[in-house]
Amino acid sequence: MPQLLTPDGRYLIVRGRLWRASNPGLPEAERRRLVDALMDARRAVKDAKQADDATALTQARRDVDVAKHALGERGPVWWRDGTPDYNRHLAKNSPYVDWYAERSAHTDASG
Repeated sequence: MPQLLTPDGRYLIVRGRLWRASNPGLPEAERRRLVDALMDARRAVKDAKQADDATALTQARRDVDVAKHALGERGPVWWRDGTPDYNRHLAKNSPYVDWYAERSAHTDASG
């Protein structure tokens, strides 16, 4: 099933699991800068693994974490209405269960 965004824009659903989306309130230039930093850090993780460089791998993973926090994908939630964070929960075990089931049924029937 392709990746979905929940109706409230808080999560991407990948293979049935909720992953917190980036904060949509970030200015576009800042979001782009942070996404670029995240992609650079992910490439550094890959390179460090290939080079079997533990020190570089630790730093690259730290850089990924910093970028994800700045994007709002980790750390405190970016919404302010008090709704709990369901990051990494299965959609079927979340308040999105009915919406997800309907989307899944529609996608399965048309796919």
